[in-house]
Amino acid sequence: MNRGVLYAAAAFVLWGLLPVYWKWLQNSPASMVLCHRIIWSFFMLAFVVAVTGQWNRFRRDFFSARVMRAYTVAGALISINWLTYIWAVGAGFILETSLGYFINPLLSVLMGVVVLHERLRTGQWAAIALAAAGVCYLWVAHGSLPWIALVLAVTFSLYGLVKKIAPLGSLQGLTVETAVLLLPALAFLVYSGQAGRGAFLHTGALTGVLLVGTGLVTVVPMLLFASAARRIDLSVLGIMQYIAPTMQFVLGVFVYHEPFTRERFTGFVIVWSALGIYAAEGYINRRSRSIPVAPNEA
Repeated sequence: MNRGVLYAAAAFVLWGLLPVYWKWLQNSPASMVLCHRIIWSFFMLAFVVAVTGQWNRFRRDFFSARVMRAYTVAGALISINWLTYIWAVGAGFILETSLGYFINPLLSVLMGVVVLHERLRTGQWAAIALAAAGVCYLWVAHGSLPWIALVLAVTFSLYGLVKKIAPLGSLQGLTVETAVLLLPALAFLVYSGQAGRGAFLHTGALTGVLLVGTGLVTVVPMLLFASAARRIDLSVLGIMQYIAPTMQFVLGVFVYHEPFTRERFTGFVIVWSALGIYAAEGYINRRSRSIPVAPNEA
């Protein structure tokens, strides 16, 4: 099997298992878990950057005004995304987080139209419209907007958009993002510790190890994904990305036994149908472009 496919599968499986990790930390405030994730991710990323001989380039890029503007925005978006996700898992909303990552690709396509003035084909518009109908159905059926899913989808789509036009690669970029967030995260933890609300080294050794491990569960799948992206087509990555939200869905229903009503099932089916249309349309379009046109016979 292609090594890139294995790397991608490993990355998406690890992302799919993240709810289990955040459940282990559900007794720690989400804001503190977020700060630890930022801090330990930065140190691990900085270590990788240094080991791979990219530290001098990182220092040069970090003091570039253009880099700082782009990655300050990216850092703010990913911190909102991470905080929402960590809190939602601990509060018992794994199903809604999976919905957010199911609709995220379609929302990213729509943002490409709005911001980058990209053009969509009829099938892509149909998929986006059907996904929107699914979200609206869930809104009406449950009497409340699935805001967790929308916050996750919107912040991650905007984050992807910023990263698309940002000047650095994935490793350097995420290192800069966490570096930008490092001082605020440290300040918050110091303040919380002085106020008697600190979790690190105060709630048991296991919690302390898990908080340090937040950097590992962040960096490892990211590096695997970056390696996979260099080895396989984006179309393959696009299909494989649904491994993570599918695993989250399975965990929510069958492991953590979150309520899965008939109305919620119907809403998910509508969204899944939209994704099916989107994937099929993309496959047909790629096939039609790859088939050589026969020359006209005189």
